[in-house]
Amino acid sequence: MRWSRLLHWFRHPGLMGLGLLLALLLGLSWQPAAMAIMPRHYDELEFPALRDIQIPDFERYELTNGLVVYLMEDHELPLVSGSATFKTGDRLVPGAQTGLGEVTGDAMRLGGTDNYDTDTLNMLLEQRAAAVETSIGNNSGSASFNSLSEDLDEVFGLFADVIRNPAFAPDKLDFVESQYRGSIDRRNDDPDDIASREFRKLVYGGNSPYARTIEYATLDAISRDDIIDFYKASVRPDQTILGIVGDFDPVEMKALIAQSFRDWMAPAGPPPLPAVPSATQANSGVFFVDQPQLTQSYVQMGHLGGMLSTPEHPALAVLNEVLNGFGGRLFNEVRSRQGLAYVVYSFWAARFDYPGTWIGGGQTQSETTVQFIQSMQEELEAIRTTPVGETELQQAKDAVLNSFVFNFQNPGQMLSRLIRYEYYNYPEDFIFQFRQAVSETTSEDILNAAQLHLRPEDWVILVVGNSEQIDPPLSALAPGTTVTPVDVSIPGSAEA
Repeated sequence: MRWSRLLHWFRHPGLMGLGLLLALLLGLSWQPAAMAIMPRHYDELEFPALRDIQIPDFERYELTNGLVVYLMEDHELPLVSGSATFKTGDRLVPGAQTGLGEVTGDAMRLGGTDNYDTDTLNMLLEQRAAAVETSIGNNSGSASFNSLSEDLDEVFGLFADVIRNPAFAPDKLDFVESQYRGSIDRRNDDPDDIASREFRKLVYGGNSPYARTIEYATLDAISRDDIIDFYKASVRPDQTILGIVGDFDPVEMKALIAQSFRDWMAPAGPPPLPAVPSATQANSGVFFVDQPQLTQSYVQMGHLGGMLSTPEHPALAVLNEVLNGFGGRLFNEVRSRQGLAYVVYSFWAARFDYPGTWIGGGQTQSETTVQFIQSMQEELEAIRTTPVGETELQQAKDAVLNSFVFNFQNPGQMLSRLIRYEYYNYPEDFIFQFRQAVSETTSEDILNAAQLHLRPEDWVILVVGNSEQIDPPLSALAPGTTVTPVDVSIPGSAEA
């Protein structure tokens, strides 16, 4: 093409756009092939170091009634959220009333307050696009709120009212109880749920506060008076940590907290709740739940583990990465090379103030159940007896350290972590101590941790599957293996 014609296009506004496009295309076509951008192998890529994580400024103080308060400002959006964490939990209730904590937690919000019935409370919150929720789990209780900054005074008042003045309306208690009865009815619908539930019972014992389940009989043993008594024992200022994060003025926020909670006084004497229960391992061996409708087996295996304060926790976290994930040994060997699993995993599930579990497992075809378990055992034995190579070690450490940033995605998440550490009496910088220990972990550390905390003699091996299709049978796992059946029928139901 002649340059004069190209210049002619540029001189005429109507042809300007076409001229620019043509010039761009010609310019690209003139680039030498040697100058084209060539993709590089992933190990040739270089990335700048991640910037260090900074915890936003926060303030911690206490009211004279013992209420601990954390404030963390975040003015990015006109929103405020908060939580009150109560030192309680369903693990503290009598076994015959298992579920008392959970029912109490649900009914605190659902049952309305002395000042607002449930419908009025719902309407007041919906008009402000706000939320107030309550719950009590096995280890703690909580109440939370979310609000626009402009509605903070009103919503925080409702939040405080739910905490201090729950009405526990009888009709709402009946509704909560019916919800739990429905959950009991359906608890054997999912084989994965069966495996998780029964594995905990086998490790901790069926009557352990860390494994027991809500039954029809335990619901029947819970009265409204029991709920009120448990609420009074659990929700009190000297056993509560309040955290607020968001777009607020700290002076005004302190005044609002004082107005809502300063005159909230704890009853005389220490909280009447019992101490945190301990945990020991109850069983070992091979166990089976027969589910004739299944075409695959759900396997869980492991034993009692430890706590996050365990000295070997950082090394075990690195070990988790060696075993798990798309590049982990279990995925590569058991799933990809041998083709024995749809899902496969093994990890150290530590807890803050009681021993967690070392748990492994997965899902496999019925006819490969025994082979899958044996392959899992071989991989876990290998990690106990052979040091991890330097390349594998570094990749696992990098995976743990690179995921560290996800603990600090927003101020609310950071504040929750600070509250959790105070609740369980962990140091404020615990997670940074953990990061440093991970970066210093050696192959020898992993081997020592595996030998100390992976104990084949204590394995609980649980299979949920179809006995007629598991061939060879579970008794073929090792000479002299005894397989103990597990009954999952629901007490008090038609199937029991």
